[in-house]
Amino acid sequence: MFAVRPLVDSDRPWVRQWMSDHWGAELMVVRGRQIYPAEYPGFAALDSEKVVGLITYAIYAGECEILSLDSLTEGQGIGSALIEAVQKIAIENGVRRLWLITTNDNLKALRFYQKRGFELVKIHRHAIDEARKLKASIPLIGDFGIPIRDEIELERCG
Repeated sequence: MFAVRPLVDSDRPWVRQWMSDHWGAELMVVRGRQIYPAEYPGFAALDSEKVVGLITYAIYAGECEILSLDSLTEGQGIGSALIEAVQKIAIENGVRRLWLITTNDNLKALRFYQKRGFELVKIHRHAIDEARKLKASIPLIGDFGIPIRDEIELERCG
């Protein structure tokens, strides 16, 4: 069993390390913006004292963007619980649109989010070419041997 708690300032160092370990760098590039998820609010899922999941998000312009989401164990409800924690914060802040960006190769994420009520709303064609100018470490080939080219925007309203 796991518990979900908000991130606090003292979590920032391990969140930076988590991003490096799980995303290849502290830096993410989304829609041409450089983002350091460790500097944003979020939630951790813990099993005893061990972190088993992490979500970071940003609320701005009346919307809530999920910046990162990770679960170390699939099928346990960790990712869903983290999304619901962010959704609750979004609603408390009067936000109705919860959205995120993933890449075209990330079929597991596309399946996961759609099963949780997210809809594909935009494909930003060849956006990764621009992202690589800001983060050269983004690989050319991703999951399942699929060339990484596009950013796919998903949203859940309500």
